[in-house]
Amino acid sequence: MKSTNLSLIAGTVALAAVTGFAAISAPGDADATGATAAARLPVERSSLLCPAPGLSELAETTYTSFTPASAGGGEAGTAELKPSVPTNADGTTAKKDTKKKAADSDKPVVSLKEPGKPVTADASGSDAPALVGTATGKLAPGWTTQQTTTVSTGASRGLLGVSCTGPDTDFWFPAASTEKSREDYVHLTNPDDTAAVADIELYGPDGSLKSDVGEGITVPARSSVPVLISTLTSEAADDVTIHVTTRTGRVGAVVRAADGATGSDWLTASVDPTGTLVLPGIPADATSVRLVAFAPGEEDADLKLKLLGKTGAITPAGHEDLHIKSNMTAGVDLKDITRGEAGSLLLTPAQSGQATPVVAALRVVRGTGDKQEVAYIPATGPVGAQATVAGNRAKGSVLSLTAPGATGTVKVTASAGSGGGERTVKTYTVKGGTTLAVTPQVPAGLKGSYALTVETESGGPVHAARTLALPEDGIPMFTVQTLPDDGGTVEVPAAKQDLSVLDD
Repeated sequence: MKSTNLSLIAGTVALAAVTGFAAISAPGDADATGATAAARLPVERSSLLCPAPGLSELAETTYTSFTPASAGGGEAGTAELKPSVPTNADGTTAKKDTKKKAADSDKPVVSLKEPGKPVTADASGSDAPALVGTATGKLAPGWTTQQTTTVSTGASRGLLGVSCTGPDTDFWFPAASTEKSREDYVHLTNPDDTAAVADIELYGPDGSLKSDVGEGITVPARSSVPVLISTLTSEAADDVTIHVTTRTGRVGAVVRAADGATGSDWLTASVDPTGTLVLPGIPADATSVRLVAFAPGEEDADLKLKLLGKTGAITPAGHEDLHIKSNMTAGVDLKDITRGEAGSLLLTPAQSGQATPVVAALRVVRGTGDKQEVAYIPATGPVGAQATVAGNRAKGSVLSLTAPGATGTVKVTASAGSGGGERTVKTYTVKGGTTLAVTPQVPAGLKGSYALTVETESGGPVHAARTLALPEDGIPMFTVQTLPDDGGTVEVPAAKQDLSVLDD
């Protein structure tokens, strides 16, 4: 037997032992072509990154961490979010003053012990750090954490909500701005033990905004760097698309957008560029809706706009179509498009077979005068196998379900409460071309907050968003989080025994 053959066999055994995914079968188990069906298995490890919630001494933040209960077993595992490493203004790692601070940085802010029941933690003030977290074992599949911050007064006023994000290398953020009335920060968080290097590109209505300082931004290991985008360019633009990429490493990226008149909220990344986009969860009482879209390719994009409401699709009067020039940001004011009925926006190619990839997001305002509040809705993918959002309260939560094509059926599970209560399950059928906005069935005996898990049962794809409303002093404070597939399972190719490697 050749030594190379021995090495191959040893490598295969080692791979099976390390991953736990490979399966060795007898020669007769595969079909005639040697192919075997791939299996979908729960992930064994997942990462989450929460941006620093501060910027105001009045900020009050609640974290809610949750993993859906599943029938699968697996190792017990852990799920913890720890403070990121402090950084200086120039992005270098700050020195810790005492051993106590060093110990505090290793102490979890949020620690989840079991699936099916959320846990919460609180933070106050402007110095609350970004969080870096990992879940393993049976706590990894579908792990989610909601960060909800209330700021009662000041330029950062508002209810700011974000589902903490996973790390990646490429992000698109339409609906940002470099106008003087806005103060938009890109928060970059590095989960790894080596530094990451990121680039930030800005695109306005006339194309790329000139910037020499958005390149080569170093994000030290396990740290977070906020970047005020108006400092990256001298050009002021109301509608700006931010493109974040990494040269080395990976980061979590999210935008905190603040406006003196309408408050502030988090803007998460749009779904990757594609020809058809769904933006779900526009509240029924929205007083202003602005669509911002961007075509990153070499071709212009022509889109049809439709509002999917309770009874069907309508075309916004005067905004039937949208033309987006290549590498230019387009914005259109849809005003009070919902007119008292919750809905979702569907963007499709103007001509069949001519789909140009685009990204998009909505800037949504509720209230009037000095009692306005803003939230952002990026284009998002369908819930797929499963999607989860945490941090729901007994009152103020609305779940929007949208079926842009064929009718779809989903199962919605309201988890046990963080302080007690029993989960409830309800099934909803969403008619094709409509949006169904429901008040979730609250868990029996609820104490604390709860999570919502949406699973596709049958039919066409369903897109979802959760609106959380916490009015204060006459201001209709709210935030909207979309529910794309949580990636709790992955497709794993089956492996089979190949004795041909033993032949001389």
